[in-house]
Amino acid sequence: MGYEHENSRGQKYYLHNRGKLFFFSKKSEDGIELPEGFIVVENQRTGLPMLKRK
Repeated sequence: MGYEHENSRGQKYYLHNRGKLFFFSKKSEDGIELPEGFIVVENQRTGLPMLKRK
């Protein structure tokens, strides 16, 4: 199981990637760990998590 993030609304998201593209999904299978040099931020309006470089 990879990196899991619970947003402010209580929904769980898991980190995935396709090449250099990183994205969050509600599906837990094939999740990856948080890459070094990144942090997770949350969109205040929608509650969706996003990766941001440190």
